[in-house]
Amino acid sequence: MSPLPFGVLALVAASPALAGEVACRYEAGTITVPAVVAGIGGDYILDTGAARTTLHSTKAEAEGIADTALTGDVRVAGMAVRGAALAVADLDVRTWNLPTPAAGVIGADVLKGFVVDVSYAPCRVRLWAAGQAPRFNGKVLDLAWDLGRPTAEAAVSDELRTIRGRFVIASGANAPVRLADDLAQAVPGTLPRPQELYPDGVWLARLPQVSFAGATGLDAGAGLMKPEGDVVGLLGADVLAHFRLRFDFPAGKLVAQPVP
Repeated sequence: MSPLPFGVLALVAASPALAGEVACRYEAGTITVPAVVAGIGGDYILDTGAARTTLHSTKAEAEGIADTALTGDVRVAGMAVRGAALAVADLDVRTWNLPTPAAGVIGADVLKGFVVDVSYAPCRVRLWAAGQAPRFNGKVLDLAWDLGRPTAEAAVSDELRTIRGRFVIASGANAPVRLADDLAQAVPGTLPRPQELYPDGVWLARLPQVSFAGATGLDAGAGLMKPEGDVVGLLGADVLAHFRLRFDFPAGKLVAQPVP
């Protein structure tokens, strides 16, 4: 066999990956994927609702990193982002109930350059370069951005009122729904410690109805959050798991395909 011209070899070596796929785990209401962040391999929460990719301080310290911010490459699902700005923070509140310790969170700052397909059962994550993803059928929603997080329209309701607006779409958040506490609150007397409904707590209330992407779910777990930006709340993995999702970040679209 005659050797290929050097120029062809160089072209092949320089061609960027157009797509990648990885098996994930969906457990304890959270989706995790194997990835490498700043040279540190491990299982990372894949959360579109996190504005910034973050290393767990426990993992960073074990690797000899004492900084609270650094720059490094991120590799996930066969794709790479070079020179990402990374945070280092205590993530115990997000990882305490996971069967396998998480090394950190991969957020929207790293994912926003890709088309990201998420399936929860079986758990798979696919990343496509812009313009390379095949057709994906489902309900198409407009994606907007709020404080670095993608948002889409949804609604929640009880017997008395309906709250409709833009929710952060958080693929790895471990609460099905969170509502800004200036719009909703726990019914007085139903919880001895309402503070436990916040992200650093351990309880959830029940929400009669959640409407998203043309589908309605009943009796969802719900917590509270402090008002952040111009959103009314957050939809997490246990709601989103009822769909196959395509986050077409370059096109500003979210496509949701209900699963049987």
